[in-house]
Amino acid sequence: MAKTLEIEVGTCYIIIYKADITAENEIQKEGPKVKITHYLYNAFVIETGNKKIAIDPGGLFFYFFKFTTVIPKEEWKSITHIFVTHGDPDHYWHADRLAFASGATVICNKTMVRNIGGKNLFLGPRDKGLAFTTEFENYHTLAVGETCTVDEMKITGIKTTHGPLTFKFGPFKKTLVPGPSERIGWGAIGFKVVVNGETFVNLGDTLLHKKEWSAIKKPDILMIPIGGSRVTNTMDEHEALQAVQIMQPKLVIPCHYNGPGLFSKNLNPADEDMFKREVENAGSKCEILHQGDSIAV
Repeated sequence: MAKTLEIEVGTCYIIIYKADITAENEIQKEGPKVKITHYLYNAFVIETGNKKIAIDPGGLFFYFFKFTTVIPKEEWKSITHIFVTHGDPDHYWHADRLAFASGATVICNKTMVRNIGGKNLFLGPRDKGLAFTTEFENYHTLAVGETCTVDEMKITGIKTTHGPLTFKFGPFKKTLVPGPSERIGWGAIGFKVVVNGETFVNLGDTLLHKKEWSAIKKPDILMIPIGGSRVTNTMDEHEALQAVQIMQPKLVIPCHYNGPGLFSKNLNPADEDMFKREVENAGSKCEILHQGDSIAV
């Protein structure tokens, strides 16, 4: 039998699985409701009931991998829903391919689609600039602050802001700043999703929004970026801790840090041990999921 680590959260238990451990035999009928697997950056697969949700199916943002899919292809066919937090390559590169392979419904910001020539066309996942070239068969779009119901999931759009991103190549440096004519950070939105009695929040790549996030009260699961100390497109650990104190989630999963990007094996370093310690000092649970690790709640 696979080894597990059980952690009590109120009346529930959290079971941690490493990537090479099979979870199926460990989850009993009266046990966890949700299984979450993390695949670098903000790429997650969430399984609950008859739903298998992929979040940000991007490409590996590392020079010699040529945007290889972050979410393994063997997962694709069984995906039922795809959430896209914005149009950057490490979050969106394979969204159309995954949707074609699975028939999954895509959920994203309304700004990700434009009507051109009578067709609703999405931002092209692999196109340069703001080119709207791609059709999705099944999709729902929403704006920040809007709530919709999709296949018995209650979904609310959350205010997020992608920060500037600086690229360095030897002595050369270029900073990309999100804006009305810039591809970077296009379509940024977070999601609050209520499904099967559980509430999870995923913020994508974002800076801190104290005022807007104060309306989010004690979600069951919060997935939050913490790697913004060197690469300032997201919050850093300390800013993410402020967000945790505002929302007071039961369980926190940090993401988008200590990952490869461009020519660096660790483009966005963060102190995960400090973050975990401070989250738990604030009264929430925190679990560190490395590439391919899963947690059942």
